[in-house]
Parts: sequence; structure tokens; C-alpha cells
Amino acid sequence: MIRRRSALIGMAAAVAAGAFATQASFAQEKKTLAFVVNVPADFWQIARRGTEKAQKELPNYNIEFYIPGEMSAAAQKRILEDLLAKGVAGVSISPVNPDNSTEILNQVAAKAALFTQDADAPKSNRALYIGTDNVAAGRQAGEQMMKSLPNGGKAMVFVGTLDAANARERLQGIKEAIAGSKIEILDVRTDGGDQTKAKANVEDTLTKYPNIDLLVGLWAYNTPQIYNAVKAAGKEGKVKIVGFDEDQQTLKGISEDVIDATVVQQPYEFGYQSMIYLAKYIEGDKSFIPENKQRIIPTQVIDKTNVKDFAAKVRELLKK
Repeated sequence: MIRRRSALIGMAAAVAAGAFATQASFAQEKKTLAFVVNVPADFWQIARRGTEKAQKELPNYNIEFYIPGEMSAAAQKRILEDLLAKGVAGVSISPVNPDNSTEILNQVAAKAALFTQDADAPKSNRALYIGTDNVAAGRQAGEQMMKSLPNGGKAMVFVGTLDAANARERLQGIKEAIAGSKIEILDVRTDGGDQTKAKANVEDTLTKYPNIDLLVGLWAYNTPQIYNAVKAAGKEGKVKIVGFDEDQQTLKGISEDVIDATVVQQPYEFGYQSMIYLAKYIEGDKSFIPENKQRIIPTQVIDKTNVKDFAAKVRELLKK
């Protein structure tokens, strides 16, 4: 009898210990938030710093950062499918091709909190877009183009793909800004996210149009490739350059007077705000979502007058 009672007590203790361990396991289990980008670039390394700051403020979450192996909707789809299989709680993504990604985005939105950043997917069920008003940013770039070519001239535009909303919207803004001027956009050259092709597109343009006046890069890596091709061709100062974002070579080019200006976003805020607000959303707070479901982060023009201080800030962010 005593032995049986001891056995029962032991079993009860084991069950209690197991229950406690299970409760502790659940208490320690963290939800995952994912930040998914479209292509490798310094721009996204700055965004990563923002997610790292958010991680320090969100100890109950694991924040993961994803860069696809290639710039394609298919590559992003594979990432999203893997995240769904893992039971991700929230995703913030810059969709490469939002129109062709609606189905997978809606699958994510059905099981997790879904935000877009950098490029929007308004046809999807995303809860919020965090990022730039890309039409307005395009207008800023267009204004810089007119400063570079006050008497007009011929321009070529370069970008990864026009499937992305941010690319189309920036181009729209540029066209709105230069309407009525004597600036003519000859064409838009795309590279599919291949930086070697991006440079080759510029080289081909300089060969085919030796008297081209202005080259415009719409994505972070385009302007450095324009800079490299123009320098290699010995056309510094002869061909004007206007770009987007804060790649190190872009800022160097501005310092050297090879690039006139660049329109910069705030990728740090894309990363930070995406994670902070995803956590709030998951916890039931939706008060930060405006009626139009867009949180717009302002852009800034960097030129010779302010590039030194701005470049120092970027270097500080990238070295962490």
C-alpha cells in the first residue's frame, strides 16, 4: 500500500512537472515577424538596422530579415510559403510584382498580419502600407532633372522593373513634374534586378546616344551603375545624373560633382515602424492605421549642399 501510494505521488509530481514545463514552454514561445525585401542593396541594410532597433523593443517577438536570391515574385512567393509553414505572426514585404502576387499576399493576410513597405499592393488584403509617396518622390526627382537641364534635353531612365508599383509611381511623378518642359524621356531601360545588366544598359545608352544629356536611376542600385558607366566612359560632367536612394557610390558621386542629386527615402523607418506596428496590430491595437491605410514617410533631396552630413549618418548606420 505504501509503495502504491508512493508511486501515485510520484506520478502526480511528474504530471505536475510536465504541466509546468509545458506552461513555461508556451510562456517562452515567441511570435515571429518577418521583413521581406526585393533585392540586395545598401538601402535594405539600413532598413535592417531599423528592424534591429525594433527587436530590442520587442523582446516577446523574433524578427527575421529575408532577401530573395533573385528579384522575382516567384522568389518572394517561396519565402512567403515557407513563412506560412512556420506559422509566422506578421509580415512586412516590398512586393516585386504586386499585381501577380495578390493570391499569395492574401494567403498570408488570412493567417498573419500583412503590411507592405517600399512598394504597395493595394489590391491585396494588406492591412497597411508603410513607406514613400512614390509619385511625390518622382516629382522631386523631376524637379531636380529640370534644375540639371534648365534648357531641356534628352534623358534615359533606368530601373529594375516597371512591374513594381514604386517604379511606376516614380516615373509617373517624374513625367508630371517635367510636363511642359523641354526634357524628353527617350525610354525606360529595365534590368530585372541584375546589376551587371543595369550597368550594361547604361553603357549601351551612352554608345547609342552619344549626346544624351541626362541619366536617371529609379532604384537604389541603378544610380551607382550609372555613375560607374559614366566614369568609365570619361563623360563626368558631360552627362547629368539624377537618382534615388543613398547608396555609398551615389553619395560619393554627388561629392565629386558627377551626380547632381538623389531623392532619398528613410529605409531605417521602413524597418523600424513595420516591426513595431506589426506587433501592435497583432496585439489588437489598430489605432495607428489611417483611413487610407497608408503611413507615408517623407523623402529628402540630397545634393552637394547637404551630402557631407548625410553621408556621415549613412556610414554610421551601415557600420553597425
